Amino acid sequence: MSVTLRKRKNADGSQSLLLDIYHNGKRRYEFLKHLKLDKGTTLTERQRNKDKLETAKKIAAHRANELESHNYKVIVDAGRKADVIQWMQAFVDKYQLKDKRNVQGVLNRFITFLNETKQNGLTFGDFSENIAVDFRNYLNHISIGEGGASYFARFKKMVKRAYKDGLMLKNPCEDVKTIKYDARKKDVLTLDEIKLINNTPCQSNEVKNAFIFSCMTGLRWCDVKGLTWKDFDVKESKLKVLQGKTQKEIWQNLNSTALKILERQNKEDKTIFKLPSADGANKTIKALIKRAGITKKITWHNSRHSFGTNLILNDVGVLTASKMLGHSTLAHTQRYIDAADEMKQTASEKLSIEI
Repeated sequence: MSVTLRKRKNADGSQSLLLDIYHNGKRRYEFLKHLKLDKGTTLTERQRNKDKLETAKKIAAHRANELESHNYKVIVDAGRKADVIQWMQAFVDKYQLKDKRNVQGVLNRFITFLNETKQNGLTFGDFSENIAVDFRNYLNHISIGEGGASYFARFKKMVKRAYKDGLMLKNPCEDVKTIKYDARKKDVLTLDEIKLINNTPCQSNEVKNAFIFSCMTGLRWCDVKGLTWKDFDVKESKLKVLQGKTQKEIWQNLNSTALKILERQNKEDKTIFKLPSADGANKTIKALIKRAGITKKITWHNSRHSFGTNLILNDVGVLTASKMLGHSTLAHTQRYIDAADEMKQTASEKLSIEI
């Protein structure tokens, strides 16, 4: 029974740290990837390496104590046999942050993935990196826009928590990178298409009005759903919005189209829009887009992307657009500039002739 801290040289000159754990006639290796040693060519690197080694020694001592108290074997064996889905559902049930619906959403998708790949009853002992890679690719295949990347990022956090809780010796998601989505590829509704949507019959005018309102204001789903008449300043034609994502309060100027949408709504209700669940609203929007003859892939978030891109296309300054979108930095606004430039290039190509 022993725990030995070892170093392994890498091709780039750095060194990896690992624990050589020998227990009950079996040898296991626990790689401390977050404590990888630098080359040590500078004073700063040498000091950083010294700190990492001290941390690694503490981890090794902790593992040795677990072995002596028999806790290590109990944790590993229990973890290997634990059902992944049951543990994740318990995690979601206790989850308190505002993105709980999204965390439950990624778990639902993981359950579907396991069903489709005939891996029901997955335990942490069988949870491999290949499964994580396949699930990441599955999410990117079934998701629209940046949804796949967003879901997988939340999935990785759940798996990391399970690893930290001692259910696995190695985090299967640690080396699996989230595929970043290119925001310029997100479909944008032009002003003519928004007008077409307005004139298209819909099974829920409440959902249609709220969606067009988002196209005219750039407000997210969570912001629109919670709007009340108390947030509306009639005299100034402004709307006070506490952004659900950033918790930043902004005053949104309303154009004539947005004001006309508000005129359609029942002012006796507390909230401006009486909306169903996010999934229900997106299903309605999907049917509406199809009925309007628009072939683009559109969800509620495309309304915000359309608003930002249309601002840039209509020569609104970047700083002004950034403030209207409630961005904390201009870097967030860059995606709309890129999308607008791409649309201008596409439009320009339509004027090309053969000479």
